[in-house]
Amino acid sequence: MTQTIAPRVRTLVLLFLVVTGALLAGAAPASAHAALTDSDPARGAVVDTAPTQVSLTFSEQIAVGDDAVRVLDPKGKRVDKGAPANPSGTTYTVTLVGGLPDGTYTVAYQVVSADSHPVAGAFTFSIGAPSETSVSVSAQGSDDGVVGVLYGIGRYVSYAGFVVLAGGAAFVLACWGRGAGVRAVQRLVVSGWLALTGATLGLLLLRGSYTTSGEPADIFDLSLLADVLQTKTGAALVSRLLLLAAAALFIAVLFGAYDKREDEEKRDLSFGLAVGGTVVAAGLAASWAMSEHASQGLQPGVAMPVDVLHLLAVAAWLGGLTALLVALYRAPAETPVGRDAVQRFSRLAFGSVVTLVVTGIYQSWRQLGSWSAFTDTRYGQLLLVKIGLVAVLVGIASVSRRWTARLAEAPANAVSAPEDAAEKSDTDRSATRAGVAAAGESGEARGTKAGLGDGVASGAESGEDTAPGAGSGDGAASEAGSGDGAASDVKSHDNAAPEASGDGADPKAGAARAAQLARQRAAMETARQKRLRDADPRRTGLRRSVLAEAGVAVVLLAVTTVLTQTEPGRTEQEAEAAGSASSSAPAATGQGTGAVTLTMPFDTGGENGKGVVSIDLEPARVGDNAMHVYVDGPDGRPVDIPEVKVAFTLSAKDLGPLPVVPDHITTGHWSASGVQLPMTGDWTIEVTVRTSDIDQVTVSKNAKIG
Repeated sequence: MTQTIAPRVRTLVLLFLVVTGALLAGAAPASAHAALTDSDPARGAVVDTAPTQVSLTFSEQIAVGDDAVRVLDPKGKRVDKGAPANPSGTTYTVTLVGGLPDGTYTVAYQVVSADSHPVAGAFTFSIGAPSETSVSVSAQGSDDGVVGVLYGIGRYVSYAGFVVLAGGAAFVLACWGRGAGVRAVQRLVVSGWLALTGATLGLLLLRGSYTTSGEPADIFDLSLLADVLQTKTGAALVSRLLLLAAAALFIAVLFGAYDKREDEEKRDLSFGLAVGGTVVAAGLAASWAMSEHASQGLQPGVAMPVDVLHLLAVAAWLGGLTALLVALYRAPAETPVGRDAVQRFSRLAFGSVVTLVVTGIYQSWRQLGSWSAFTDTRYGQLLLVKIGLVAVLVGIASVSRRWTARLAEAPANAVSAPEDAAEKSDTDRSATRAGVAAAGESGEARGTKAGLGDGVASGAESGEDTAPGAGSGDGAASEAGSGDGAASDVKSHDNAAPEASGDGADPKAGAARAAQLARQRAAMETARQKRLRDADPRRTGLRRSVLAEAGVAVVLLAVTTVLTQTEPGRTEQEAEAAGSASSSAPAATGQGTGAVTLTMPFDTGGENGKGVVSIDLEPARVGDNAMHVYVDGPDGRPVDIPEVKVAFTLSAKDLGPLPVVPDHITTGHWSASGVQLPMTGDWTIEVTVRTSDIDQVTVSKNAKIG
C-alpha cells in the first residue's frame, strides 16, 4: 500500500504546486496589458501636411526606453529623433525630423505595461497619399518567444515557491511545533525557498531581454541588467532577494535552535519567529504588489495592501494544506500529526478563506465593475465557476473538521489502542515464525540463527536439496526481526551462493548478507510505521478528506489559470462601449467624416440565426483602411458567432472579390487593419455570417470609397 500511495501523493503535490503558481501569477488583480487607445496621426490616416511629432495614448501608465517608439519612412529609414517624452497622463510623444516627403510611414512601439509585460505593436499613416512601403514590422512581442516562455515559467515557480515557503513555515509555527524536526516538512519548506530564490535570480537575468529584443543571447547582457536595476520591477526583484536572505536565517533558526528546544522553551522563541516570519512574508508579497497591477489603475493605495493580504492568505491556506498533506502521509509513526495541530490548522485555514473572500470581492469589483459582467463576459462566467469550486472545497473542508472533532472527542486510550494492537500483532507474528524456525531445526532441514539485537533473529530453513552447512538454497527462508519482535520470511534465489560459517566465511558474502538484512529491516520499519499510521480509522478518514481537498484545489487552480489569461470584464465592457460610440458617430454625421458605416440585418435560418452585422471602415480611402465588424443579436446585445468573413468587389473595374478575415477581439467584435483598397469607386461589401456548422448567409451593401 505504501508503494502505491506515496507516488500518488508526490504526483498530487507536484501538480498542486505547479497550478498554485498559475493561481498566484494572477493573485494581483488580473488585467489586460496596456493597450494603445489613440494616436495622432490616427491609424491609417492620410494627412495633408507632415506632422512634427507622433503621439501615442495608452490605457495605463507604461515604461518606455529610448527606442520604445520608432517611426520609419517607406524605405525603412528612421525619421524620429530623441527619446519619447511623456507630456501628460498616459500620452507619449516622439519628435519627427522636418520636411518629410509624401508616402506611407510606419510607427512601431514596444513598451512595458504596469503588470511588467512587454507590449508591442505597429500601425501606418500616410502623408499626402498612401504609397508602397518596404517596412515589415511584426506585432509579435518579445514575450512570445523562448525568453517569454522562460520568463513565464519563472513567474509561476516563484509564486509556487512563495506558497510552500510561507505556508509551510506558518504551519510549523502556528499549528505543529514538533513538525520542525520532521525531515519531510523540512525538505518541503527548504524546497520552497530554493525555488523562489532560483526563480527570482532567473527573472532578474531574463528581464532585460524579455522587455527588449526577446533574444536568448541578450540574457547575460550586463548593460541590459544595469538598465533593469533602474526600473521598478528590477528594484522589486532585488528587494525580494534581500528578503530571501533574511528568510534563510529564519529557516535556519526554525529547523535548528527552535527544533532542539523543549516545548516550554519553544514558546519563548515562537513569538519572535512569528513576528519576524510575518514581516519577511509580507515583504515578499509586497514585492509583487508594488511592481504589478495593484500599483496601477483604480485605488492603488487600497489595492496594494489588499493584494498583500490576498497573497498571504493563499500561502497560509494552500501552503499549509500542502504541509499538512505531506505530514499526514510522510511523517514518522513516532511523530504523528496530533489532533491539536489539525484543529489549529483548521482555524488558520478558516481565517485564510475569510480573508480570501473579502479581498476577492474587492478584486472582483475592481475587475468587473458591474453585476452584468458576471454573466455577459467570459471573465465573469469563469469567476462564477471558480466561486462554485471554492464552495465545494469549503464543503470538503467541513468534512475534515468533523474528522478532527472525532479525534478530539476520542479518549486517549481509544486513539492509542489501534497502535498497541498493531504492535501486538507484530509481536505475535514474530513469535509464531520463531516457533516455526525452531521446529525446522529439529527436523531434517538445517538452519542457522544469528542474533541481531534485542528480539531480532535470523533463521534459514533449507529444502530437500540443501547441502550440509549451507545457509541458503531452494526453499531456504530467513527471518529478520526489528527491536519490537517483528519478523519476515525472505526466500533466497535459486543460484544464491552458499553462506559459509566459521572462520572460513567469505567477507564479500558476509557484507552482501549484512546489506540484505539492512534492507529487510528498513522495509519492515517502513511497513510497521504505515501499519501504525493506518491503525486509527479517524486519522485515516482525515488523511483522505485532506487529500480530497487537495484534489479539488488542483481543479480550482486550473480554472484560475484560465481566468488570469482572460480579459477582465471591466475592460471588455469598456471596449464594447467605445466600439458602440465609434460605430454610432459616423451614422450621425454622414460619410463626409472620412469613414463608412454599414448596418445589415441577417437571418441564417437556424437557431439563434437572426441579428445585425455592422461594418466600420476608416478612413474609407484608397490605401490602408482599418475595419471593425460588430455582430448584435435581436435584443441589440453583442453576440459571438463561429465565423465572420468580408469581401470587397469593384464591379465597374472587374476587381475582386478581395477577401478579408478579421480577427476576433471581444464578444461581438472583430477587427482587421491594413485593409487595402487600390481604387476609388462604388464598392460592394459582402459579409458572410456563419452561426452554426451548417447555417450561414451572405449579406451585402455598397459604399463609396475615395
